[in-house]
Amino acid sequence: MDDINLHYRYLNWRRRIREIREVRAMRFQERYKRMLKDGDTLSYQGNSDEVGCYVAPRPLSKGNCYFEVTIMDTGVRGTIAVGLVPQFYKLDHQPGWLPHSVAYHADDGKLYNGNTVGQQFGPKCSRGDRIGCGIHMDSFEAGLTTVFFTKNGKEVGSVVIPASPDGLFPAIGMHSLGEEVRLDLQAEWGPDEDDSVMMVDSHEDDWGRLHDVRVSGMVLEYTGKGKSIMDVGLAQARQSLSTRSHYFEVEIVDPGEKCYIALGLARRDYPKNRHPGWSRGSVAYHADDGKIFHGSGVGDPFGPRCFEGDVMGCGIMFPRDYILNSEDDSDDGENVEVQPKQRRVQNVLYFNDEDEEEEDGEEMEQEHEGRKVMVFFTRNGKIIGKREVVVPPGGFYPTIGMLSSGEKVKVDLHPLSG
Repeated sequence: MDDINLHYRYLNWRRRIREIREVRAMRFQERYKRMLKDGDTLSYQGNSDEVGCYVAPRPLSKGNCYFEVTIMDTGVRGTIAVGLVPQFYKLDHQPGWLPHSVAYHADDGKLYNGNTVGQQFGPKCSRGDRIGCGIHMDSFEAGLTTVFFTKNGKEVGSVVIPASPDGLFPAIGMHSLGEEVRLDLQAEWGPDEDDSVMMVDSHEDDWGRLHDVRVSGMVLEYTGKGKSIMDVGLAQARQSLSTRSHYFEVEIVDPGEKCYIALGLARRDYPKNRHPGWSRGSVAYHADDGKIFHGSGVGDPFGPRCFEGDVMGCGIMFPRDYILNSEDDSDDGENVEVQPKQRRVQNVLYFNDEDEEEEDGEEMEQEHEGRKVMVFFTRNGKIIGKREVVVPPGGFYPTIGMLSSGEKVKVDLHPLSG
């Protein structure tokens, strides 16, 4: 009899061990629906009518309290969500929509905290941006957890939510064709924050005015609403162009939604909500339509449109007598060519009388002060056209305008300095 009882006890013990293993295997198993996972890359596989969701196998913990998602492609709508959810969250809902979940949504910059109605929280995110999410481990007081979100390593904001006994699991949601992200569940945040701030500070001094534009090193990022023509983001250099520094360049890092990027020259007191070229005392080349705008909201056909990776340049060819001690030797403005492998514009500083006579006799700004100069524009190192203008009092300042979500440009204010 004792042998039979011992046998049944042994069978029960083996069954319990098997059940425990199954529970543990299920607990630490990633879950996803309508997504394709290839290594650390997740891509949406639905029909844009249904949500795809991924939930990580383990919750955030003291040893691993932060993760990041890099947007590789925004797809049709950019409806990508990053946040934290319970372990068995329903995979046909975006993170943040259901109770006990919270998420930062890239398409509208809103925070969704257990509700399908979001609250304005931070900037929108686009291709190339990194969205991070973490918890402050020292905030576990009275059953509450502080969840914070970052964009490109910089904290956007935080929210306090009830602590979950089973933990909060990293989650990513997608909802339109073409969306793709790269997931890093071992990301760290914090140590390099000061370095990032130092980098930004070292280049902010180059700019005299910034409106709805964020500086990060040499990169300018549009942060405005992008809803109407009054939502222009403007960046104007601190120093005007001169015979010592007469040319600058802009590389389109991200064209954003519409590529409403303009590069040109403007007077110092130029309106902050007007694209360069739209108002008097300015001239600009616009990337979206290839037109030149010269003190008017109506542009003229000028050059090719510009896209991601293109480098747009703007400079001034000064008259030879613009300064007293001008150099006798200079390049001819009509024969500017690009070095084959350098894609650098030759240091064209002066224009001659023949150039001036050949230009269209277009009506210029009627300003009593200032001198005539030839403003030229380049695309990928080649001059595409010129426009004779009058320098406003105080000089012409390098000015960049942006007007649609996600636009980013890399600026070099001194590309000819070696």
